Amino acid sequence: MSANKATVQTYMEAFTRTDHAAILSCLTDDVEWFIPGLFHARGKAAFDGEIENDAFVGSPTIEVTRMTEENDVVVAEGRVQCARKEGGLLDAAFCDVFEMRDARVRRLTSYLMEVKP
Repeated sequence: MSANKATVQTYMEAFTRTDHAAILSCLTDDVEWFIPGLFHARGKAAFDGEIENDAFVGSPTIEVTRMTEENDVVVAEGRVQCARKEGGLLDAAFCDVFEMRDARVRRLTSYLMEVKP
């Protein structure tokens, strides 16, 4: 496994534990995180503020079904589930595009689509 893919794997595993320190260790200081149409965070402090969402409780379950890498870009696809604070479960498919620098995440664009039963 390449260093870039190993970082993405570490990042995903840390997210399932809501381990802020481990997540932040995978990022460059000037990291940017986009979820098109929802938000744009710039810098580690802003990124840290988006790790947990007030609409959800507990840590998410993340299943990566495919990781592809070319040059310094890793694309991870999969499913994420998390309990909603108001009840019920978020079940979504995701495609995360990680732009890497020195085996750290420099820019992340997350595409999410809720899966309806």
